[in-house]
Amino acid sequence: MPPSTETPEFAAPAGGRPRRLFVLRHAKSAWPEGVADQDRPLGPRGLRDAPAAGRFLAQSGVLPDLVLCSPARRARRTWELAAAELDGPVPTRHDPRLYGADASELLDVLHDVPDEVATLLLVGHNPGLEDLVLLLAARAAGDALDRVRTKFPTSAIAVLTWSGTWPALRPGEALLTDLAIPRGARDAL
Repeated sequence: MPPSTETPEFAAPAGGRPRRLFVLRHAKSAWPEGVADQDRPLGPRGLRDAPAAGRFLAQSGVLPDLVLCSPARRARRTWELAAAELDGPVPTRHDPRLYGADASELLDVLHDVPDEVATLLLVGHNPGLEDLVLLLAARAAGDALDRVRTKFPTSAIAVLTWSGTWPALRPGEALLTDLAIPRGARDAL
């Protein structure tokens, strides 16, 4: 399902360059015994859902200019499988600040995004990602905010928009235009 079309009442604020932030929670991971948290692989459902997240991104019609991904194995693999569904490579950085980050720390990461990036994809972990979406979004299209408050499950993708610069992004300035929860077919593997 592509992101919701903005209506005039949900238009991005005037002033500044339009920005879009995709927030992707890693796909469902496995919990093998004796494996460090950062080294946990994707589980069978995660292996099915990560490509579906990539198809959602491809169907959105807006590819990221940059991907910032947690270095944790499950986040890296989520992005690898999602990226395989796109028409071409997207510049990707594995940023150790994303692993275990809370919303405030994630906002600090966003403040460091280069100005030439209009669309960013952040791949990471909960509860930080859910809290970041709730911190940034003052309003939403439809019931997207209520859905995030209820649950931001694995493979969920929140789409936020605003106008301005990355360093100037403040809590409550973004519009949550969509919340997608892409799922792969059970017989895909």
